[in-house]
Amino acid sequence: MGKKAIGIDIGGTGIKGAIVDLKEGRLASERVRYGTPEGGTPKDIADVVAQVIKDLGGASTLEVGICFPAVVQHGFTMSAANISDQWIGLDADSLFEKRLGRHVHVINDADAAGVAEVKFGAARKRKGLVILTTLGTGIGSALLYNRELVPNSELGHIEIEGVDWETKASFAAKERENLSWEQWAERLQKYYSKLEALLVPDLFIVGGGVSKEHENFLPLLKLRTEIIPATTRNSAGIIGAAALAYKNRDE
Repeated sequence: MGKKAIGIDIGGTGIKGAIVDLKEGRLASERVRYGTPEGGTPKDIADVVAQVIKDLGGASTLEVGICFPAVVQHGFTMSAANISDQWIGLDADSLFEKRLGRHVHVINDADAAGVAEVKFGAARKRKGLVILTTLGTGIGSALLYNRELVPNSELGHIEIEGVDWETKASFAAKERENLSWEQWAERLQKYYSKLEALLVPDLFIVGGGVSKEHENFLPLLKLRTEIIPATTRNSAGIIGAAALAYKNRDE
């Protein structure tokens, strides 16, 4: 099938997957989606992932990359967002490999999006330090230095004014408090200025579903660092997870 792998994106509300053409950085199949089972237990989620792969052609021997809303260290999920606490400290690589009968690579969802952007998207030809942030229920982040991922950065949890700032600056916070674009941009300004002062990046990339409305808020930010929207958007997790599974297929 050429240079292809399967990417699965697990979220608190949905599980979606597709076959990815890793030469072109695009989906090579229809995207299959199921709702995340209530409670989000490991067994139930693994069963849904198996069904997604069956729908994509389950007899295939393609590697599988799975991105996940958690800190992932060496295949173990060390946290859990909007899913069961049973994931905390779990050997997720082994769980999925046993259920699917093939090589699996599990990664944090924001890290997967960062890999997609650096390989196929807005950061494809950029060197130095690139910071991708995803603005959604929380704030996810990915650090990429000279196109290599530094995993599990968790920069959404930086404290500003004594507060975990994702609770103030996520897109969910904007919706919850009914903030205008201008009001939200003021909070984002504090966030990106803090990252800029601490890490001095060469580029910020903004992902998450709201990135398609980037013209409403990115021009309001005043930063030294260039800040641009992500280009892989809703497929970023699937593409990045597949790319990392293919890269790590011999491990």
